[in-house]
Amino acid sequence: MITYFQPSRVISRRRASAFLGVVLTLSVAAPNCAVAQDSAPEARTPPMGWNSWNHFAEKVTDADVRAAADALVASGMRDAGYVYVNIDDSWEGDRDAGGNIQSNKKFPDMKALADYVHSKGLKIGIYSSPGPKTCAGYEGSYNHEEQDAKSYAGWGFDYLKYDQCSFGDTIRQEAGDDLVKASAMQRAAYEKMHQALQHTHHPVVYSFCQYGLYAVWRWGAESGANLWRTTGDIKDNWSQMSLIGFQQAGLEKFAGPGHWNDPDMLEVGNGHMSTIEYQTHMSLWAILAAPLLAGNDLSAMTEDTRSILLNKDVIAIDQDRLGRAGYRVWAEGPLEIWERQLENGHKAIALFNRGESPMSFPVDAATLGIKSGAEFTDVWQKKTTVLKNGSEPLVLNHGVTLLRSR
Repeated sequence: MITYFQPSRVISRRRASAFLGVVLTLSVAAPNCAVAQDSAPEARTPPMGWNSWNHFAEKVTDADVRAAADALVASGMRDAGYVYVNIDDSWEGDRDAGGNIQSNKKFPDMKALADYVHSKGLKIGIYSSPGPKTCAGYEGSYNHEEQDAKSYAGWGFDYLKYDQCSFGDTIRQEAGDDLVKASAMQRAAYEKMHQALQHTHHPVVYSFCQYGLYAVWRWGAESGANLWRTTGDIKDNWSQMSLIGFQQAGLEKFAGPGHWNDPDMLEVGNGHMSTIEYQTHMSLWAILAAPLLAGNDLSAMTEDTRSILLNKDVIAIDQDRLGRAGYRVWAEGPLEIWERQLENGHKAIALFNRGESPMSFPVDAATLGIKSGAEFTDVWQKKTTVLKNGSEPLVLNHGVTLLRSR
């Protein structure tokens, strides 16, 4: 008997992620489907922006979204590349007599909101589900894909996050124990919305949020995704963040310009990790070429939060135009070294200490693919570091040393 991931309609997606005990690895043949990057050239690098869920959850309002747009501009985040302002679950109202989705009273005029965000030099995103209901119990897009895509385009939305939610019930009811049918149903549901989005001729970044089920990284790009979630939901704590981030090892070959592995949104600034841990979080996402979608209250950022989210060197690693995701090259207990190849022959190297005490890293130039004595810029400490055989750089517990070749 297979258990499908199905978040309750009355609990948050954070709690629902506990159900993800096993990732299904079935893959079925793809129909002829245009790849995602053809319709969204702006996703040639991982999307950057802000999402409402991690801080506001179901309480988000039109005013909160406008304030987030204002804060992205005032803080300098827009100019650093954070351009998407994404509304998550709970904006949805009922459908009218013609079946057209309406926003609820928290969002009185979606087109006016989109126009406001666009006036700030930003883009705006929206949320739905292939199921009848969203994770929070609002109206999903099931059997209304074409209508909803037209509504999003008419309002002027530039990004869609499509969340599995109650579609798990539909799969279970129709496929039962037939895993091949279940996998095909999952894929077809996401492709159906991709085709509906294409029919609008309005460029939209398309985000698959289905928690890595059915090894989505193997077929996501062929099915229209610009990014696909590879894990359950992130939480603002070291344990969950590091589990999600480091389990991306091995998925790097599936990412590239226009299609990205997505280990979920950033928790930087939400208050339950230390500055060092948030630096590790940001560094790992940059090495992974992951989307950088801030999830904090932008109007109440500390200076530490600003310095992490606005570190131009870390952002440059994440947004590198070569588009190659990083990979783990060495591990010893809680110590890991990851590398990422960058354009023009440059390289980023990250020394991660997942342990509970400061530890040193034994440097072996051959393992790192560098010459002994090579110079790097430490992007957090803003200093030059030399890596040579026999050196043993010290990294704090839960910390990182993130280096870029000079």
